[in-house]
Amino acid sequence: MSRSTTYSQFIALSPEELWAVIEDPARRAEWNPAAVPLRPVVVDSVPHRELVLEAAKPLGTTRIRWTLTPAEGGTLVEQQLTFRGASAPVLRKVVGDKLRRDARTCFARLARSAGLTPGADALSVVIAGGTGALGRAIAADLTCRGHRVTILTRGVAAELPYPQVIWDGRTVGEWAAALDVPGRTAIVNLAGKLVDCRPTERNIAELRSSRVDSTAALVTASKNLARPIDYWVQASTTAIWADAGETRCTESTPLPEPGLPQMTGVAEPWERAFDGAAAEHWTILRTSIVLDPDAPAMQRLGMLTRAGLGGSVGNGRQWFSWIHLDDWLAVVRAALGLDPQVALPNGILVAATDSPVRNQELMAALRRHLHRPWSPPTPAPALTVGAVLLRTDPALGLTGRHATSEVLRAAGFRFRYPTLDEALRDLLPGERP
Repeated sequence: MSRSTTYSQFIALSPEELWAVIEDPARRAEWNPAAVPLRPVVVDSVPHRELVLEAAKPLGTTRIRWTLTPAEGGTLVEQQLTFRGASAPVLRKVVGDKLRRDARTCFARLARSAGLTPGADALSVVIAGGTGALGRAIAADLTCRGHRVTILTRGVAAELPYPQVIWDGRTVGEWAAALDVPGRTAIVNLAGKLVDCRPTERNIAELRSSRVDSTAALVTASKNLARPIDYWVQASTTAIWADAGETRCTESTPLPEPGLPQMTGVAEPWERAFDGAAAEHWTILRTSIVLDPDAPAMQRLGMLTRAGLGGSVGNGRQWFSWIHLDDWLAVVRAALGLDPQVALPNGILVAATDSPVRNQELMAALRRHLHRPWSPPTPAPALTVGAVLLRTDPALGLTGRHATSEVLRAAGFRFRYPTLDEALRDLLPGERP
């Protein structure tokens, strides 16, 4: 039995420039330190195109394959991890987690090690909430494309290869100097407490304040600048529509009154806190569930399915709107003015594919791709009890929204992964005898 996981990233350097780092074992610690303790040996090599390493372990092997494919303006780099033998499940958990963790950050380190530096026309992007899963992904993606990235954080993450500036997420301080730099500037505001928590009054208040206070601080700082921010991507969520039932939600759909306090009650004041921001181009990005192996929602769904709890939830008819991480990154790039093919107007933008599915379809697809048998449905009362044990909110599974974007369609945006099967085929580990 073998299992494979693949990650890819565009880097604005030639294959020859990247190869000089990839093929040198002495430089591996610079950009992919997790591979060093394996002491892998080269089993195949095609200069400037492919390098395959293998490390033998008891009852199995770990194989790392890097391929370099020339692309317009740079190279598409792909890392494939394959675990073979009887110990493949254990290897993937023990060894694979270290290799997979922050794989995109490894690509950013590779770009830096290979000599990629921002050009005169590069965008200077400040990412608030840049140490979270989505923040790390967009930071790596922008760095690999030759842009400058600075992260605003409450605590420095030593493993990240970007300048990090401490802030409290509430008040304007010395961190505001990160916004006052020459050239084109941008803010990507993703700051906020994770929603995977019990919907107590205290937790809801923390969810709301972590978003509203950080946004208000950024808005105030922007007003003190000599010139407006060029591009601002302000995070929000499709959960602003709470449990929308059969309503087809788009950018123009009115908000429910009052809506659920942990959803509408958090997201509506979050968006309102953005009023008055000094920005030439701005997008309030109502993001649906982002399908990413490292995201909490995807991990929770995968864990339940592997444990035999992959049946539909409640009546199974609640809508599940989603977007693949690569498509979300492409939407953010377009909102930052970095896609010459897609021009977006200022305003609200829904980050979701055109193919929402119902909960029962989602769970059936997960079982299929994870090779799990049919599972009985989970009644709503059972989910509510389970949510207490898992310290999460049952509404995350029992509510839903059919959310799609009229704005992206009008702008001619094309999804790389338009259907759920295509997305899961890319994201979940491949498995074969």
